[in-house]
Amino acid sequence: QVQLVESGGGSVQAGGSLRLSCERFGYTQSIYDMAWFRQAPGKEREGIAGTNREGRTDYVESLKGRFTISQDITKNILYLQMNNLQPEDTAMYFCAAASSGTWFGFDRPGSYNNWGQGTQVTVSS
Repeated sequence: QVQLVESGGGSVQAGGSLRLSCERFGYTQSIYDMAWFRQAPGKEREGIAGTNREGRTDYVESLKGRFTISQDITKNILYLQMNNLQPEDTAMYFCAAASSGTWFGFDRPGSYNNWGQGTQVTVSS
């Protein structure tokens, strides 16, 4: 019922910025939490930040301050502003939505039952 489509990825030099977008389609009224994750080759999927309709935001400590999550609920768009990007930020970035299932925490992939296909971010230096 819910479909997610990420966009905004690309190649950028170290120190640059990107804003990722995630468009939501279908029965979006059922979504109560959304988040951004990333995954580099050979590594596990890593949580970045999460948010809900009440405006609450959660960030993993290591990325807090550089990455900012926000959303336009009316337009069904989730954003991730990424500043001062570094080569270690290179990864496939995914948005995720929770509309059912068990909650394990905002930064746990198992909490989300809907995922986009991802958008690649490559940072060079």
